[in-house]
Amino acid sequence: MSASTPLQNRVTPTGEIIATPARGLFMGNRGGRIHDPETKTLTNRRWASRRWICCVTDFKGRSREIMGDGYTELFFLDEPTALASGHRPCFECRREDAKAFAQAFPRDRLKQGAASAGAMDLLLQKDRLDGRGQRHFLARLADLPDGTFVEIDDVPYALFDGDLIAWTVDGYSSSTKPRPKGDVTVLTPKSICETLANGYRPHWHPSARTALR
Repeated sequence: MSASTPLQNRVTPTGEIIATPARGLFMGNRGGRIHDPETKTLTNRRWASRRWICCVTDFKGRSREIMGDGYTELFFLDEPTALASGHRPCFECRREDAKAFAQAFPRDRLKQGAASAGAMDLLLQKDRLDGRGQRHFLARLADLPDGTFVEIDDVPYALFDGDLIAWTVDGYSSSTKPRPKGDVTVLTPKSICETLANGYRPHWHPSARTALR
C-alpha cells in the first residue's frame, strides 16, 4: 500500500469502517487490534473486545505509528459520530468527558447501578450490535435528543438544535429532507440516546452549526 493511499480506519455513523483521506476531530479503538500490521489492512474482525472508546488525537505528546503493532487506530468526524457507532469517551485522555458521560448514563439499566467502564461496556455491546452489524431501533424524531443519529433513505442525519443535518466524511450539510411524521430508524445505541437525553453534551464538528445557516 502506497503512502498516499488512505487506510481503512474512518468510522461512519452506521458503524462501518471506510477508507478516506478525511480524519476528523477524534480517534479511538475497539479494544485492540483488528488489522494486519504487515499490510495495514483490516482483518475480518471489526472489534477486539467490548472496550470501544473515543479519544483525543493529541495527548501528552504521545506519537504512534498508525496501524502498527498495537491497537487499531480509528477516526471519527466528531463525537456524535463516534457515539452513533457505539463508542464512549476514554477515561484516560478524556477523563472529564468520561465522568460526565458516566454521570448521565442510564443507571437503571445496569445490574449494579454503578456506571463503571466495564458495566457500561457490557450494556453498550448489547445495544450497538445485532450479530455482526449495527443494532437499530425505531422512534419518533420528537422523542430523540440532540446528538442522535437517524437514517432516512439510507442517509445518516444528526439531530442538532432540533434540526436534521446530513452527515458526510468532511462535515455536515444542510438538509432539505422533510421531517418524517412517523418512526425513523435510529443509529445511535439506545443507552447512548438516553445518556444524551440525560444531559451529556458531545463535541460537534464546526460544520454542524454552519449547516443550519
